[in-house]
Amino acid sequence: MKRLIAFICLFPSAVLADIKQEFVTSAQITVDMPYVVTNKAATTYTLSGNNITPSVTSGGSTTSGQIGGLNVSSLTAGVPALISTETSVTSAGSAFSKTESLFMGDATPSTVTPSAGIAALPHLSGQTTIGSGGTAGSLALTSLSSGVHSCTAGGSGTSCIGSTKVTITID
Repeated sequence: MKRLIAFICLFPSAVLADIKQEFVTSAQITVDMPYVVTNKAATTYTLSGNNITPSVTSGGSTTSGQIGGLNVSSLTAGVPALISTETSVTSAGSAFSKTESLFMGDATPSTVTPSAGIAALPHLSGQTTIGSGGTAGSLALTSLSSGVHSCTAGGSGTSCIGSTKVTITID
């Protein structure tokens, strides 16, 4: 038996191994900020009818067969000027119809300046979306070296994320 042990000791088996371990812990807390998205409404003009003759007067002269509308080269606070359309009945004594519609869009609002985190909103005819900001309250996140995370809830509009990644590589 002693000879066997001596024989094994003469030829030791080599075991080579690289062991790598990696611990990555991350923590993130977020409080949403307030926001406002607003779209101003556009200016539109329509004219339709039958047995009518449209005309436009500009600079003292009248042009028959033309329709006025919006003068986009003349804007005031982002709203175009209106070019009036005059109409007359084409065949007197016959039935006629006329439908004219104008929607004056929103003027471009002046700069909106937040005060204490709240912005005074302009009155616009388009769509307005408001998101209230979060309140931190008692929001807290604790990460331990053991990989255990503990989140204390905050107010509305808050979140916390804790994660631990453990990697062990044996080559």
